[in-house]
Amino acid sequence: MTRLAKPTAAQKVVGRLCDPDRVTTVWRRLPAPAREIAVTATEAVTAATRQDGPAYDEAVTRLGATERSGLVLGAVVRLLLEESHPDGLDGDDVRQVLERCVRGAQPWRPDVDPHVLLVLLAGALGVYDPGDDDAPPDPAAIARHAPLLVADLLAGAGRPLDAYLSAAFTEIERAERQD
Repeated sequence: MTRLAKPTAAQKVVGRLCDPDRVTTVWRRLPAPAREIAVTATEAVTAATRQDGPAYDEAVTRLGATERSGLVLGAVVRLLLEESHPDGLDGDDVRQVLERCVRGAQPWRPDVDPHVLLVLLAGALGVYDPGDDDAPPDPAAIARHAPLLVADLLAGAGRPLDAYLSAAFTEIERAERQD
């Protein structure tokens, strides 16, 4: 009997990116790095919605290692905030979103950090300057918290995550073309 070698990390990534059950038609047109963000963000948000700690940990670890995932998830957060608050947000709205997200995550993610969530909210709204923050969160902290915020905001939305991710990729692509 022939024993198969354990797949390498690169083979696992390629397998995730090429697995037809994991890559929707929407994501097939994206370049591989963007496709990895879409797939991994979807897995992380799904795990957050289900409060599945092991699946969440695995997904956010990959998300944290994926360049520009914070940019994409920040755009998704902004889109969700704009849709859920069409007349704009005030301080009370931000506080309510923050409190709801922390309370929802705390029972299964006791390491949830309200400061990181506030940074995500402020960043999505364009009012956060990391230079003014004594302890700005690192990319791993952003990756651990962004899916929690997206899952919380998505619970009140009328569309699936795919729609927001598609819109975020379109906005980022448009902004990059203009630069």
